[in-house]
Amino acid sequence: MSTAVVMDPPRDNSNLQSSCGTGDSIASLDEVTMDSTANESSEEESAGEREAETGADTELTNNPTDIPTERPTHTQTVSAQRPDSLSLAVAKPDLWTSSGDGEVTLRMGESGFASEPPLTVDQMFKTAVERFGSYTALGWKEGEQTKTINYQEYYQACRTAAKSFLKLGLERYHGVGILGFNSAEWFISDIAAILAGGFAVGIYTTNSPDACQYVAENCKANIIVVENHKQLQKILQVQDKLPHLKAIIQYKDALKEKRPNLYTWTEFMELGRDEPDTKLDDIIAIQKPNQCCTLIYTSGTTGQPKGVMLSHDNLTWTALAVGRYVRLAEATKSQEIVVSYLPLSHIAAQMVDIWVTMKVGGATYFAQPDALKGSLVNTMREVRPTAFMGVPRVWEKMQESMKSVGAKSSTVRRKVAVWAKGVGLQTNLNKMNQNGAMARTPMNYRLAKKLVFKKVRKALGLDRCTKCYTGAAPITKDTLEFFLSLDIPVYELYGMSESTGPHTISLPDAFRLTSVGKLIPGCETKINNPDEEGNGEICFWGRHVFMGYLNQADKTEDALDAEGWLHSGDLGKHDDNGFLFITGRIKELIITAGGENIPPVPIEDAVKEAVPLVSNAMLIGDKRKFLAMLLTIKCQVNGDTGAPEDELMPEAIELCRKLGSNVTRVSEIADGHDPVIHAAIQEGINRVNENATSNAQRIQKWTILNQDFSIPGGELGPTMKLKRPVVMKMYKEQVENFYKEVVTPSTPDNSMPPK
Repeated sequence: MSTAVVMDPPRDNSNLQSSCGTGDSIASLDEVTMDSTANESSEEESAGEREAETGADTELTNNPTDIPTERPTHTQTVSAQRPDSLSLAVAKPDLWTSSGDGEVTLRMGESGFASEPPLTVDQMFKTAVERFGSYTALGWKEGEQTKTINYQEYYQACRTAAKSFLKLGLERYHGVGILGFNSAEWFISDIAAILAGGFAVGIYTTNSPDACQYVAENCKANIIVVENHKQLQKILQVQDKLPHLKAIIQYKDALKEKRPNLYTWTEFMELGRDEPDTKLDDIIAIQKPNQCCTLIYTSGTTGQPKGVMLSHDNLTWTALAVGRYVRLAEATKSQEIVVSYLPLSHIAAQMVDIWVTMKVGGATYFAQPDALKGSLVNTMREVRPTAFMGVPRVWEKMQESMKSVGAKSSTVRRKVAVWAKGVGLQTNLNKMNQNGAMARTPMNYRLAKKLVFKKVRKALGLDRCTKCYTGAAPITKDTLEFFLSLDIPVYELYGMSESTGPHTISLPDAFRLTSVGKLIPGCETKINNPDEEGNGEICFWGRHVFMGYLNQADKTEDALDAEGWLHSGDLGKHDDNGFLFITGRIKELIITAGGENIPPVPIEDAVKEAVPLVSNAMLIGDKRKFLAMLLTIKCQVNGDTGAPEDELMPEAIELCRKLGSNVTRVSEIADGHDPVIHAAIQEGINRVNENATSNAQRIQKWTILNQDFSIPGGELGPTMKLKRPVVMKMYKEQVENFYKEVVTPSTPDNSMPPK
């Protein structure tokens, strides 16, 4: 029986919020059928080319061997004194480590969620098998046929793969890199790496060969699992620079060439099938909840990615806390269904698709590899998930597509849709303000639901989805209100890789527009050094806080203070009801030459709302005399590469027509080529400037770039976060042009109304 030291949080009562109570692009909405807003298809951007999926290996559906049925024994815990009460003679227990083989103090509480006994991944999985063994765990399409495996088969496949990893030479605390689109093989490789005592390491499919090499070398990867020939080529290009690499496994398609230590998935699974269980069981037996099992590599928007070390307890406790907090049903009552399509190298997708779903015995169905090119909506309609997670760009693309479809509807249908959306928005806002409780459902709402809302949900595959979430990047109020008007509340959650995903979550009976929700029970928030309005850096405490950055003690010490609080780098504040609002990011703060601190995101969002033509906006002005802005226009996206094209989106063309312009391409608008569009954008920016809190926060110059920001272009990260340093470098000339001649608000070519 292992023993883990545990610790309660230090008591800093300055602005402490207690926990009492409670990158990539989007798939298309092709053929989104809105009975009241028409039926059309649209092409969407991709996170990168992916070869067609040919189906998961049939080995996964073999009958499992016997599964242990006893409930796992919980790890014994020992309480430790809090930091502020330690005597000088007592060494402070280690809350972090940068060593892959290190152990940390578990941040357990005295009661509630925080006091739950810690578990290893194997213990949690065995419990799931015991309780939900015959329930579907994973599902995927092979041609027109849907294949599934249950929890017993799933666990046995992971054990077989773990034995295969060991036979190939996987060493303790070494990585297994996984490079490919979401699949059963991805999940099995991830969990098998953990069971075998290694690190599960997701690698973004959009990574270059050099970026793959960096991750593989940093985690000392012994084995790399790739999806297909395209991803294999990236590893083959750099394998001479990977001294720890012992084998490569390709899980889709036939091998185009045989190489030493290169295996198909079938060959790989055969390696461990007849191996005795003794070695694997011995390794599992010595694993502790406070040891590292997974590495999440940050997207590297400000430099080389860091390996975020997550412990068994980070994963298993967070899965427990999130599942309970959002009231997920256990499979024995009503099975939860999710669709896996977001990049699994990101913690949000892993937590939702693998861990939380496993905890409640839910079923995960895999989208097709071309989900980000347009097939996701088909999977959604077939699977009909009960919970759905999308990054903001997912919801924005849905919104753009539905608006484009609606613009082509008949006059009567448009009027019905406008009426229904008005009813939906007002009803849901009333419900929100009453914390989900309404005495009576209005008659007009019931009628709107029958005429419009039910049909919209069915068209999107959300007809039985009661939990729609967004996270990983800021989402605009406009998008939230759009879906709220369609009776689809989209609940925000907030966290980071270093907090094993979520820290705060909105609930149906506890949400506010633009708020990221309230604390998950068992976690704590501290607003560090708040200003007069209550804004300060958001700091985290809880069992979800990571162990440290692999081999980067200095970076770890930057993220965790002396008392163990995780500093997010985000600015935020609480309202009177405990809802958390993100107000900016410390590293993104623009500090003008006059010394004024300006968070760029609210201004950028305001411009996108005021000027619907604008796709992306980036505020400029750090150490400058005034603010300027780079703008991009909504355009079509290449379905194969994800690269922005010159042709405008149908919605953008429609907007231009209403303004009196016949443009159809970005190049006809960029650099002020179209005076009508230029004037309309300036008018929108004037409206934004009217609401500026000071003259320093007014946008004095702007320009339209020749193409939109994108992942392949380098301006956006895998979760669609803006890479500001990259954009500054790419568009250095345009930025410098803003400041060649200082203008004032009264300059004729930049007329703005007085404040």
